[in-house]
Amino acid sequence: MAKEEQRQFNPIDPEKIAENANILPYGSSVSAPAFKAVDTLKNKSLDLNAMELQTDMQLDQIRAQIELLADQARKIHERKALSEEIYKAQMGFKPEINHVYYLYRKSEDVNVLSMIAPHEWRKCPHEFMYQIRLLADHTWDILDYKD
Repeated sequence: MAKEEQRQFNPIDPEKIAENANILPYGSSVSAPAFKAVDTLKNKSLDLNAMELQTDMQLDQIRAQIELLADQARKIHERKALSEEIYKAQMGFKPEINHVYYLYRKSEDVNVLSMIAPHEWRKCPHEFMYQIRLLADHTWDILDYKD
């Protein structure tokens, strides 16, 4: 073969050459960047672990919020029960919001709401139960109680 023929001779079969090699999704020559197979099982495992971590964190946040709401509901229920007990008590005045009052047990079935603290009596005529405050929603909050 002459030198000129050697330069024009292409040892690669023309039917195995891409016409537009630049648009292929993979490299078509030795000088193209390395093409590595992706370990899809490993990636799926990492993705699954990340998903489980994130969803567990979100579920823990929701669980904490539920516990907080349950605690708030329990406290409201307790305030409601206390308020019902106080509104059944004898009182000779109209209680004012944010003022402090004292609940005494007069007898087995009768409670008395008073403005007088236990230490302000010479001799307290009733058994002290609670120091309480009337809240804006007309429920009562215990500030102090009999030990």
